[in-house]
Amino acid sequence: MESFLTFRKMVTPAIIQIIFWIGIALCVISGIVGIIGGAIAEKGGGVMVLSSLVWLVLGPILIRVYCEIIILAFRIYDVLTEIKKNTERPTP
Repeated sequence: MESFLTFRKMVTPAIIQIIFWIGIALCVISGIVGIIGGAIAEKGGGVMVLSSLVWLVLGPILIRVYCEIIILAFRIYDVLTEIKKNTERPTP
């Protein structure tokens, strides 16, 4: 509990994973809704279906890249703290 209160343990990476899965679900749901809506539409339905298919494929990839960039900052922090710990001189 102390590491949580003193910000020694990061909770954001776990939250990023939850946000990733929510984003994937929203992309898939909006893609499917767009495809169905485009199929039902009388005018402009083909464009809507095509754009929904593109969103269905590229949306999860873009969300993954965004989440990886955020996680990368935390990984860099972890490596830097490890380097600092390994290079510290022991106090006499």
